[in-house]
Amino acid sequence: MPSLFDNPAAAPLAERRRPRRLQDYAGQTHLLGENGVLTRYLAAGRLPSLILWGPPGVGKTTLALLLAEELKRPFAMLSAISAGVKDVREVIERAKGQPGTVLFIDEIHRFSKAQQDALLGAVERGVVTLIGATTENPSFEVIPALLSRCQVYTLESLGADTLREIVRRALAEDEILSKIPVDIIEDHALLALSGGDARKLLGLLELVVQSTAPDPETGRVRLTDAAVQRTAQRPLARYDKGGEMHYDVISAFIKSIRGSDPNAALYYLAVMLEGGEDLKFIARRLLILASEDIGNANPNALLLATGCWQAVQAIGLPESDLILSQTVIYLATSPKSNAAYTAIRAAQAQMRAQGMHPVPVPLRNAPTKLLKELGYGTAYQYSHDGPGNFRAQEFLPDALAGTRYYEPGNNPAEAKIRERLRGWWAEKYGY
Repeated sequence: MPSLFDNPAAAPLAERRRPRRLQDYAGQTHLLGENGVLTRYLAAGRLPSLILWGPPGVGKTTLALLLAEELKRPFAMLSAISAGVKDVREVIERAKGQPGTVLFIDEIHRFSKAQQDALLGAVERGVVTLIGATTENPSFEVIPALLSRCQVYTLESLGADTLREIVRRALAEDEILSKIPVDIIEDHALLALSGGDARKLLGLLELVVQSTAPDPETGRVRLTDAAVQRTAQRPLARYDKGGEMHYDVISAFIKSIRGSDPNAALYYLAVMLEGGEDLKFIARRLLILASEDIGNANPNALLLATGCWQAVQAIGLPESDLILSQTVIYLATSPKSNAAYTAIRAAQAQMRAQGMHPVPVPLRNAPTKLLKELGYGTAYQYSHDGPGNFRAQEFLPDALAGTRYYEPGNNPAEAKIRERLRGWWAEKYGY
């Protein structure tokens, strides 16, 4: 049986350099390091169904291949772009005669509900071990029943050190490039244009090396920023909803709204709309921003963003551009506060660092006689019985008493919140 990694020498560099062993896989040490969760699964000789979520070019397909190869499992692959329900059922039928089959579905977020439903029974019964790859948040794009049967792992964009190692090994080990003497003089442009995408990095590296004339004195190819930029004179600047511009433009879009510049925000919105960006993706980002960057400085922002999310799904293009425009202008011109964001991040950080502290006894539920005898809930003071519907009492675990996570923002709406908190909790929290 041929290897899963048989690649002709004429294949692009990114394909020639696809790792054939797990130890050659670059990055994702949080999953594949010494104590990584996937490392532990492999050591135990088992693999659950997975969703691999991350940007393009970080190795989702390669990782799926390597996991199956490592465990000597039969492997089947479908692309959600071209496969239908019939293809899914055919693979499942074949898998019944091949126990342990790993079914990899690329771009699983593009599967319809019917296609995902067709997978559900086979995943649930263990006929196949599903590995789905997606660049979109699986919480939105994968049906809950299927998502609940899979572990979701996030793959991160590759860092500069990892990218440099990929380049070094390609130049040293590739059967074609290793025959060309190369001096890396500068690599800033090469790394920046790759955007953390190994496939794009290797594609650009191959083009630069093969199209740059050797230095007449040394006979060696000099890899410089200027050489990379000359080679990259292609439509990189055109919006590509599946490439690096997708991330650059959405970053500029969010930062423009956060920075209260409606004009810049509208420009980047227009870029995305003209480039065919998914309306749901834009609307989801506005929903997140409404809480992360505006929050209680203007609670109506979240309501409008929610209405926008619902409306663009109901209406679609071309009219949804008006709804998005209205929402973007409203969010950009709203007062800003990241207090809700920083508050929950502070609470999560403390929870991760210290673990969960015991719930105070007065706040505990007492559904049985024994628990009531143990004092569960007996000292609790019903807040509505107090003046102004408030009674000062301890709600945090004893070890955290007095800890303050929420700091109201510097805006009129949260100034009123601060005054209320000061009236209730000045003594405890010092508002």
